Amino acid sequence: MRTLPFDIFLKDMRQESIEVIAYSGYRGEETPRTIILHDKTIEVFEILDRWIEEGFEERTRKRFFIVKGSDGIVYKIYCDEKVMKWLYVVEE
Repeated sequence: MRTLPFDIFLKDMRQESIEVIAYSGYRGEETPRTIILHDKTIEVFEILDRWIEEGFEERTRKRFFIVKGSDGIVYKIYCDEKVMKWLYVVEE
């Protein structure tokens, strides 16, 4: 259960731009199917968690996903809909 917005944690974490191949269902919500990270193609095997955060003052909307890739690694990714860009949260 999340008690604080994920953006608070993002301030202290490095993020990298990634390419994502997503499926847009009948509601138009994109769901990641493939991640391309450092020229490596990773299929999304399972979506472990997902949520949306909106900043009304900044008029931002971010779709967050925690996914398990075909390589067995769990990735935290999100789409910043204001700039239409996918980002990967790097755990260090």
